Amino acid sequence: MSPTDPAIDPAIDPAAEPSGAGCAECLAGSIPGWWVHLRRCATCGHIGCCDTSPSRHASSHAAIAGHPVLRSFEPGESWFYNVLTEKYFVGPTLADPQSRPSDQPVPAPADKVPENWRDYIHPG
Repeated sequence: MSPTDPAIDPAIDPAAEPSGAGCAECLAGSIPGWWVHLRRCATCGHIGCCDTSPSRHASSHAAIAGHPVLRSFEPGESWFYNVLTEKYFVGPTLADPQSRPSDQPVPAPADKVPENWRDYIHPG
């Protein structure tokens, strides 16, 4: 990963707090309503599901909102990704919390994940 690109900095608001502990759209009832991993918008804090997840809400938010920089919202991960340049990079520390709860299962939420969930994921 490369250091933070100064041209990307305007897309990152270190003070923006995460919108919650799970994908905002999936928790709001968007079908199918479960995710594999979570991504955080570095501009506004929106939490969405990753591109492996059936609904790909994080990338959708980036496109619709014009917020191109995502950060992993998984425990132990702090990488950033720019959806426009398709590059990973190191960025600043964002407002806490830094990740979803470590006791949250993967995939989640447990009561929404079908037994055959692997049939619905997108290859990474």
